[in-house]
Amino acid sequence: MVYQFQSFYLDRPIVKERIYDLFIPDEITQDTAFFFIHGGGWRAGSRVGYHNYMEELGKRGYITATTDYRMSGLIGDQIKDIREAYMHFVNELRRLNRPLRISVHGNSAGAHLSSLLSFALPGQCGEDLPADMEWIQPESVTLQATPSTFEPWEEIFPHVWTAMESIVGTSYEKDPEAFRKVSLNQYVRAGLPRVFYQEAECEHMFPASMNLALAEKITAYPGNHVTMKSYANMEHGFMYSFDRPHQREAFEDMVLFADGKAIENFDYQV
Repeated sequence: MVYQFQSFYLDRPIVKERIYDLFIPDEITQDTAFFFIHGGGWRAGSRVGYHNYMEELGKRGYITATTDYRMSGLIGDQIKDIREAYMHFVNELRRLNRPLRISVHGNSAGAHLSSLLSFALPGQCGEDLPADMEWIQPESVTLQATPSTFEPWEEIFPHVWTAMESIVGTSYEKDPEAFRKVSLNQYVRAGLPRVFYQEAECEHMFPASMNLALAEKITAYPGNHVTMKSYANMEHGFMYSFDRPHQREAFEDMVLFADGKAIENFDYQV
């Protein structure tokens, strides 16, 4: 496959983790573009983990991008980083005279950041953004292993809660509002992007039942659309590759959903 690969730093002088990668195939045949956000507990991971997805999508004629974000800061810093990378990507699509039909994908911490990028309006999560930013909402978002709230729930894993308090930068007891501000369930409204929850049958960190309850809340607004599907024998964060059959199935479903096509064997759809 022939394609253009570029990395864009968002700052001068360079800020190491404020960078995203852009893949442009030699033959662009698809109107949808993909934007990927990696997971890793908000303190680890890398955008390069999605290069295999981007290569495969490039073969099919899709423009794709994947972003890093600062690991050392707080969640407001991370949301700022991904919003600015996303809007830089939007402007590259404009430069190429492409439709601004973007599907965002993330898993685990990346799903949390993807969901806030897609649901919350700029600045609502406390991120400091350029005053002249023109926001273009994603058309759809695919989420895998998503925390629907940043408030504690029954039987939350201690190490998960430690990671969540670390990235918020305070304890829940001291500032519960800071946790609500970065909770997906606080941003349910009319006019949301189409949502696809890809749930692992063996998920052990973020219960699918919580996302089902959130899906019902989202679809209570006319015009909102949610699809949920569970993948047998899959584990937390399983969409790091597409080597196993259900990984490949999930990948193909992600592409179908982004293109507005039907998903087979779904568990919930409104």
